[in-house]
Amino acid sequence: MSLFSPDFPAFFNELAGNNNKEWFHAQKKRYENSVKRPFEQLVTLLIDRIQQYDPKLQITAKDAILRINRDIRFSPDKSPYNLQVTAFISRGGRKDKSIPGFFIRLSPEMIGVMVGCYGPDKNQLEKIRRAILDQPEEWRRIVQDPDFKEKFGSVQGEQHKRLSPPFKEKAEQFPILANKQFYAMTQLPPTLIPRDSLVEDLMEYYLAARALNQFLSEAISK
Repeated sequence: MSLFSPDFPAFFNELAGNNNKEWFHAQKKRYENSVKRPFEQLVTLLIDRIQQYDPKLQITAKDAILRINRDIRFSPDKSPYNLQVTAFISRGGRKDKSIPGFFIRLSPEMIGVMVGCYGPDKNQLEKIRRAILDQPEEWRRIVQDPDFKEKFGSVQGEQHKRLSPPFKEKAEQFPILANKQFYAMTQLPPTLIPRDSLVEDLMEYYLAARALNQFLSEAISK
């Protein structure tokens, strides 16, 4: 049975033209029924499935799901609501982007999927770089895996222009050492959202990136 009705994209399409508190409050029950509850169910099902592979994942859907309210404090766009729903499924949930996880975003336009480590701190970053230097063949095996490459392409991230030893000397051989972030992402068509197979479809992407997340998790936990 599909979790999402046709009113999921319809709600956001209408919100795009009525992005104000008055309209949203008048549509609150509709938002609860067509958006909030189905997304919570989806995230709960994904957490249950992922826990089979990662028993240390001890969070609930509410720990993972980001608020629909936008942070408008420093934005010239004062629209109060996001036009998508988003969750970060990791051991740290939505509050800690340094922990490798499974990030999903649903909107009328697409499904966004991101994996890996998006915001490591300075200490975690050095640990990841050292793990790559210590296990270069394992790193190559992970990022060159055919399923990973087909689904995500490559590991991305902003890069430092200057590196300290020993990373500076090895960066020509391993350009990934310059990265400040280690994530991979892709977009899927929104036609997957109302499918009965949505959880299974998303789990294929989680499993394709499982080795990357494991590598990064083990690196930062040392």
